[in-house]
Amino acid sequence: MRYYTAGESHGQGLVAIVEDVPAGLKISEEQINVDLARRQAGYGRGGRMKIEHDTVQVISGVRFGRTIGSPVAMLVANRDWANWTDRMAPFGEPPLDLAREVTPRPGHADLVGALKTNTDDCRNILERSSARTTAPRVAAAGIAREFLADLGVEIFSYVTGIGSAVMREDDPFMNPSRYTPLEIETSEVRCPDAEASEAMKREIDRAIKDKDSLGGTFRVIVRGLLPGVGGYAVPAERLTSTIGGALFSIPAIKGVEFGMGFEAARKPGSQVHDPILLDRTKAEFTRASNNAGGLEGGMTTGMPLVVTAAMKPIPTLMQPLQTVDLDTLEVAQASKERSDVCAVPACAVVAEGEVAFAIADAYMRKFGSDNMADIKAAIKAYKQRLNTVSR
Repeated sequence: MRYYTAGESHGQGLVAIVEDVPAGLKISEEQINVDLARRQAGYGRGGRMKIEHDTVQVISGVRFGRTIGSPVAMLVANRDWANWTDRMAPFGEPPLDLAREVTPRPGHADLVGALKTNTDDCRNILERSSARTTAPRVAAAGIAREFLADLGVEIFSYVTGIGSAVMREDDPFMNPSRYTPLEIETSEVRCPDAEASEAMKREIDRAIKDKDSLGGTFRVIVRGLLPGVGGYAVPAERLTSTIGGALFSIPAIKGVEFGMGFEAARKPGSQVHDPILLDRTKAEFTRASNNAGGLEGGMTTGMPLVVTAAMKPIPTLMQPLQTVDLDTLEVAQASKERSDVCAVPACAVVAEGEVAFAIADAYMRKFGSDNMADIKAAIKAYKQRLNTVSR
């Protein structure tokens, strides 16, 4: 299962196409819209969120609420298109008073994109490199999430830090059964630690006052995974590779850790690797700990998947940094777009979708992709074989 997207931040709309979707999968338009709303929410979001109220329009691939085995096409319309029609028109001549974007923002794709594509207007770059283009990713991910949910796999995320405000050091992420999506969604910053949440909000308030921006860290959890999904023999099939690559495809992601992550490099092996146990009552292998974050050798262990990502601060600043004017080659202030102060909670929702696609694709590689009935039968047979081995 894979997706493609098209569209610009201020264009008519954002399009997603999902391929290799098995037939017979029940799809909820309402749930996709819930996830789109979650992507728009969060403390520190900017003025654009007051304009857009994202909803999905499914154009193909679904009939009477179930997939039919063909590509699923979706559209998320841009309400702000009405204010940008002359400046973003696909055809015709540009307006005489068109203001080109010639003061690229440090930290954004503006300058290097303009150099790469030989344009003198950074608008051509920033429209597509905008975080707004993650909306169709979230819509597309609704297909992968429904697929995994139908197989008993649950995905959620929570924020672990914004700026210098972080969750307590004893956060038991190695036992993610403690947290529930309902508990997380009650927080404005999507953090289950109430004390840390208030500290994060104070950090955002300070950044607003200083006309600055903030990044942070978040964690994605996947529960209900079967062991042995993924691959070890082919580098591109290792889930550490596919999930890591998917997360790094999100704008502003600068680091990814699985389980204990970088801390594992500072400890001896006896304190890192997870002892293997046999649960005879359930006839299944398990682990005494989950320092690996649910992956070994690029494959799922059956323990919860735990992956943490770091997001840099948003490049658009209300008190801009120094740049160079591409017309005059003189010192200038970077351009300002309507932007967020902090989008870490929203980025975590996008990351859930990216992880969902990577895992859904791995499941389909192992158990088939034609239709849900055959996939479920293959999974049932696989579970029976695992139970036989563990006996």
